[in-house]
Amino acid sequence: MELLVATHNIHKKEEIQQILGSDYLVTSLADYNLHDEIVEDGKSFQENALIKAKYCFEKTGKPSLGDDSGLVVESLDGRPGIYSARYAGNHDFKKNIAKVLEELAGEPNRRAYFVSMLCYKDENGEHFFEGRVYGNITQKPFGEEGFGYDPIFTPENHNQTFAEMHVEEKNKISHRKLALDHFVRFLNAENQQ
Repeated sequence: MELLVATHNIHKKEEIQQILGSDYLVTSLADYNLHDEIVEDGKSFQENALIKAKYCFEKTGKPSLGDDSGLVVESLDGRPGIYSARYAGNHDFKKNIAKVLEELAGEPNRRAYFVSMLCYKDENGEHFFEGRVYGNITQKPFGEEGFGYDPIFTPENHNQTFAEMHVEEKNKISHRKLALDHFVRFLNAENQQ
């Protein structure tokens, strides 16, 4: 089954392909020569995921998956939240990480979670799937793997950041994996009807 993911981010496309496996062909906006920047002006992860999924479905007619994900830090009142990718600079995660660490300087509460909200859009409408992974923000970045805020996030019951983990290990426990598990269960149930 082909699944068009509303992203220009090659890392996100590859991560979703690795998690879903060979039963799915994950394509991205680049595969359809769609280079417009999708305006994410929603007020929540759910609204932004819907905006992305609708854009792809309306442009191609293909079953489409919008993913809006981010880092939510308890002591920062939920920031960076829906602004995670552009918190200190548009998709400049070195700056984004530096800003989060600066804002947390001296803060003992470093609880946070990653959230992934998926919106699946096809001819039958929209469906939403959420995954969360809880953990803590480190004092400084660790590791070279992953992308985004992975170098400063240590999931609960682990002693490595996402960026220190092998991709296979991260993809077993990540927020995106949990959301995609819900999505796959939904698709399997749909196919059995």
